[in-house]
Amino acid sequence: MRRVAFTANGTRHDLEIEPRELLVYVLRDRLGLTGTNVGCDTSSCGACTVLVNGESVKSCTMLGVQAAGMEVKTIEGLAHNGELHPVQQAFHEHHALQCGYCTPGMVLAAVSLIDSGAATDEAAIRHGLEGNLCRCTGYHNIVKAVADVAGVS
Repeated sequence: MRRVAFTANGTRHDLEIEPRELLVYVLRDRLGLTGTNVGCDTSSCGACTVLVNGESVKSCTMLGVQAAGMEVKTIEGLAHNGELHPVQQAFHEHHALQCGYCTPGMVLAAVSLIDSGAATDEAAIRHGLEGNLCRCTGYHNIVKAVADVAGVS
């Protein structure tokens, strides 16, 4: 076991975790942040995407001990005072989800894409989200939602 301290959604956590424990399981099983979904355990689907120090990371590819001293944001930490984050609101308004399984990871990947300034046009948005799979939508409304928030036509 190893003691690790990091911040998740604005709350500092000091945990003893196994060095081999993946961040996705630390978030879900230790902290109860179950909005971070496990889809494949191979980094193929993006359902486990979170923000680590503001950057999009597939949490099934990161060990929990690697989060030491970092700020992790999950879907639970995105809304403020009952107000949806603009990306969450755009997903709602553009009907950019169906079953919802990929949505938390897709939203966080979109936030990172927009915040980095890389959501410059439809092609850039599609390229930026290509590591996040959705088996329901066909991506058209997801891209429209991200473009709306990014101010891209």
